[in-house]
Amino acid sequence: MILKLLRIFTIILSFFFLTGFISVFSILGPGLTVLTSGNIYKAGAQLIINQRIERETGKNSLTLIKEEINKNLINEEIKKNNSLNEDLRRLVEKRIKITRQKLENQNLQKLVKKRLIVTRSKLNLDNITQ
Repeated sequence: MILKLLRIFTIILSFFFLTGFISVFSILGPGLTVLTSGNIYKAGAQLIINQRIERETGKNSLTLIKEEINKNLINEEIKKNNSLNEDLRRLVEKRIKITRQKLENQNLQKLVKKRLIVTRSKLNLDNITQ
């Protein structure tokens, strides 16, 4: 009798695994939930939600969550890089302005010095002693 039940169980089990009649993993997850927690309602809800997600997106819930997390991480990385690029651009612009200011001051000093020399030579102030 036990041998007969074992044979029937083996045939049914091989039917599930070999023919692909039922998605084994979609039944296995809620089955484990029922075994560990004893909550049939929770297991049923899990099965229904997983099937609904698979029907809507074509992906199982684990793959969908994994892709969403990766997408969020990529978006955060892009924002961080853009922020870094923006900070670098501001820093370079600031340094360029400072350098231009210094160059303009140097050019102004050279111009004033040149004008002073020209004015002294025209007024002949070099030969005058005080």
